[in-house]
Amino acid sequence: MQEVKHFPADMSVFEVDREDMKKCLVSGLFEETAKVDGKERIFYTYLAPGSVSNSPCLVVAPPDVADVPAWLEDGFWFSFAGEHGLFLHVLVPGENGWNEDGSDADYMNKVYSAIQSRRGYVTMQDNIYAMGIGGGAVIAQQAVMKMSSEWAGLATFGEMSDAALLNAEKLAGSENTGKTELSINAVKVQVPVWMAWGRNTGMNAAVCAYWKKQNDVDNECFSSFYADEIWFPSVVSKASQVNEEKIAQVRVTNTWGSELDRPLADEVWAFLNKACRHRGYGHKMLRNRIDPEAYGFELKTMEHQGFTRRWYEYVPENVKKSGAAVPLVVCMHGRGGSAETFLSLSGMSRVAEERNFIALFPESGAYQIRPGALRNLLLWNGEYKGERFDDVGFILRMIEDVKARYAVDATRVYACGQSSGGMMTTALAEAAPQVFAAVSPWSALVNPDQELVLPEKMDPAVPFMFLFGDRDWLCADPENGEMPFKVTKMIADYLKNLIRVYELDEEPATYVCGEITWFVYRNKDRVPMLTVGRVAGMTHANYPRESWIAYDEFLSRFSKSEDGELFYMGERV
Repeated sequence: MQEVKHFPADMSVFEVDREDMKKCLVSGLFEETAKVDGKERIFYTYLAPGSVSNSPCLVVAPPDVADVPAWLEDGFWFSFAGEHGLFLHVLVPGENGWNEDGSDADYMNKVYSAIQSRRGYVTMQDNIYAMGIGGGAVIAQQAVMKMSSEWAGLATFGEMSDAALLNAEKLAGSENTGKTELSINAVKVQVPVWMAWGRNTGMNAAVCAYWKKQNDVDNECFSSFYADEIWFPSVVSKASQVNEEKIAQVRVTNTWGSELDRPLADEVWAFLNKACRHRGYGHKMLRNRIDPEAYGFELKTMEHQGFTRRWYEYVPENVKKSGAAVPLVVCMHGRGGSAETFLSLSGMSRVAEERNFIALFPESGAYQIRPGALRNLLLWNGEYKGERFDDVGFILRMIEDVKARYAVDATRVYACGQSSGGMMTTALAEAAPQVFAAVSPWSALVNPDQELVLPEKMDPAVPFMFLFGDRDWLCADPENGEMPFKVTKMIADYLKNLIRVYELDEEPATYVCGEITWFVYRNKDRVPMLTVGRVAGMTHANYPRESWIAYDEFLSRFSKSEDGELFYMGERV
């Protein structure tokens, strides 16, 4: 029998695994709480031995059972979580079973937020999925309908009651979570859905019709061994799918009885886990998850400062075959993220494939988020036991390692990154200006928790493209912000210093393209040495089109000779 535990008050007593800094510091079955309407509701979290940060999260509303730990023990759930590498979170019904008045759906949505507190483990809001079984099926439907833009997928096993469509027209409403990566948009969007019941009639059919409409499916129905009905999204797509892909299928099993068996659970999870939901402008965007092995990424490691450092590299087949020297782009994840999660979030490998360059996705060192907290939240230029991680040294060694194996055009090496990765991008430009021809920090520029040190010069000069959202808590200050685009004082001080050092126009050229308002600062030769893009309706986030914009419209236009001379579109700056 699994012992039910609580996360220790002081998580900092646990040693970080030097061979894999993402490895969870504890494992087992834990009791947690979520606050719903001012009251604490418990739920259970299972972390399998060997679990790592940012694993997918499955939030389950179980049948009307009195003893959830016993239900877990008697079923296949512990082995299921371990074999699929997921975090399992299980809700607890009330004394009288599930309440279909919407309160238990709110409880499920509060658990979504609670598991991102980083108390004993690290999650991402990008890969959290809902499941309901038996009486919990209606609860899961209500929860996801009310907050569909937050969940990456939904599976229910059970008959639908009249209350299943309670939240068909309701929204949870957006939520300000303060200075965290978590954002709650709560808008009606497409969601991959699998529903199992006896027959697709009555309320079952009504719920199915809701999701078919929400996911804009075609009229033609397909089937498989486990799904009697498979409805694919319509091929008609009026907008580009660079940022959000139209991938939400509706799957139905019409022969389900009353017990969920392991083969069906495995099949359903394989379906759900194909999608992820990333932050962007407007709402979180649904996209296919990039599986590193399937897409041709290679995981590389090296020892640095006594830790195993990791990175994924993407080298297009055309690049491998040609042998010609190509550009190289270093693409860095944000705080609490990882190299693997940033593959999907940034979409930079697709840019590399079409533009013929090598893309590198390194993984940061770690730091302790707060006193008594985890010591292995990933962060660039963090520290462990008082010793700072030499992340600049690691990145430069990584680049040299790649150069030893592939033909790299040393005149066209670039860096970009989001949040903490944006801060690291700035750090690389300052520490190795001779290496990087241009850089593009996203949704961060400098670390607000550290003293700002303004470089007196950057020699040779490194052009910057800075992208941020107008609702980004880390960058934007709509009421008291400085410069034309209203950024925080620290960011403004850094940018003003760049304008001074590079002798740029004090007034930028300004234009609007789509969701971005651009501010372009040029030198006396009209070269855009600093470009700032403010994204409308975006919180602390980034999205794939930023990767395309950064490379096509900025980075690729700059190169730097071996002696450090900067060139813009082939002409000396």
